[in-house]
Parts: sequence; structure tokens; C-alpha cells
Amino acid sequence: MTFTRDLEHELRRHVAALATQIGERNIWCRGSLTAAANYVEAEWRSQGYSVAPQACYAVHGETCRNLEVAIPGGARSSEILLVGAHYDTVCASPGANDNASGVAALLEIARMLKGAQPAQTLRLLAFVNEESPFFRSDQMGSAIYARAARARHDNITLMLSLEMLGCYDDAPGSQSYPPFLRPFYPDRGNFIAFVSNLGGRQSLRRLAAAFRSQSQFPCETLAAPAIVPGLSWSDHRSFLQVGYKAVMVTDTAFYRYRHYHSPDDTEEKLNYRSMAQVVDGLARALAVMAGGNPPHPRPPTA
Repeated sequence: MTFTRDLEHELRRHVAALATQIGERNIWCRGSLTAAANYVEAEWRSQGYSVAPQACYAVHGETCRNLEVAIPGGARSSEILLVGAHYDTVCASPGANDNASGVAALLEIARMLKGAQPAQTLRLLAFVNEESPFFRSDQMGSAIYARAARARHDNITLMLSLEMLGCYDDAPGSQSYPPFLRPFYPDRGNFIAFVSNLGGRQSLRRLAAAFRSQSQFPCETLAAPAIVPGLSWSDHRSFLQVGYKAVMVTDTAFYRYRHYHSPDDTEEKLNYRSMAQVVDGLARALAVMAGGNPPHPRPPTA
């Protein structure tokens, strides 16, 4: 069994646990947020991490919490490279792609980078309450974390938000865009996208360069104003709001995935083979960006 197939299996296992065994995850589905957080915490502890609960708070009687693990840095330990994904879902959706796929990637990136000795500190965060009605509110988990980080004067050099990583399609016409972007990008939804606001162009280019140096999987970049629909619809917005550089990593969500925010967002819809290649490339790119060595040999792309 190749490394990629092992990774593919683990990603599928995490998505099944979150989207099928737990299912819909929000404060209206009682106990589901706790179950999801417990799953993430147990996985990280099994990997040997010390898990720090962050911003524990109650909403309508339900306990909500972010979870954090860290890989200490060396010569530049005060510089922080942060990677996050939200584990909640919209109502009536099991959220396989949105966003069990992002959480699965977060868990496996942590596993792959365990024991790394980067120059920068790496933080990995599982965020609660990204979805409506909490998005852009004071009860959004990433907003609470980002404000606290800014108050502590944390030197977060870049935040990456993992937002829907499971849909890939080689068919012509499988990718859509806002009308003004369509002429400049592929019409096949077989790539991963790195997206930022205009102020994040330099960080965006650096991330894309690191990914391309470590993976042959196709990637596209976009730096554009927040007025573009979907550009700021994830946890990276919370960090942009307080002045940090932030990038969303995504399969482009509703521009490609027709089951977005629906009851049909189920585990069998995802392309785990392509997802494994993306996660592998991201882990390797993060290691390079943090001033460390890639964690393992590059797997084949075929």
C-alpha cells in the first residue's frame, strides 16, 4: 500500500466519523458539537499532542469550543503559521465536504508534521460556529480566537483556512465562476484554489510556490476584493478583520460542488484520492514555509 492510499483511507475514516456517525453538527442538534470536538481531541491525543481547549463558551445551553495543538518552532519560534478548519455544519446537512473534509485534512496534516522541527511555530486549530447564524458574529469561534490572538500580540505571519477540500472533477464544464473571472481560469474542477484579499497577494504567491514545489497537483490562485461572492466566506475572514494575513484553501465550494449546504453533502460524494494528494502537498508546503523539512517522500500522482 502506498503512502497516498494510507492517507486516502485515513481521510475517508475521519469524514465518515464526522459526517455519517455524528452527522449534522451545530447547537440545534444537541450533543453533536461536543461529539465532534471529542473526536478531534481524541485523534490529536492519539497522535501524541497535548490538546488545548480555546474559548469555551455556551450558546443556547450548548458548550462550544475551539481546539488547538502546536508544533514548537526553533530559531523563529515567535513567528506563527496557523492552520484551521471549522467542524460545525449548517442545519440539515451532514457536512461531509463542508467541512468534515477540512477537519480531516487538519487531522492528517497534524499527524504528518508530528515531530517536525520547524523554525516557525505551527498552530493547528479546529474552530466551532463558522456557519450561519454565527458567521460574522461575536459567537463565531475563529473570531473569538483571532481577537484574543491580536490582544496577546501573537505574531501570526499567515493563517490558512481549510474550507471544503473534497470535490474534484475532470469533466469539461465542471467548474464555474463569477462571470468576470471565467475567461481566466480552467473550466474543469480538478484543481485546488488558494484565495486571498488583495492585501494578501504576497502571502498567496508564497503559499502557491511552496505547494507547487512539493506537489504536482494542479492549483490556482486568486487575490481579489471581498465583494467577490464566496471570497471571504470562511474562518480566514476573522483573521483578516484584525489585521493578519490569511488565505482560504478550497475546492471552490458552490462554484463546483452541487451539494453545498444540502442534506446530500454525504461522505460518498468526495474524491478521496485527489483529496489525499492535496493534503500531502499542503503538509509538505507548510513544512517548507515554516522553515523545516518535508515530512515524507512525495507520492506518485497517478
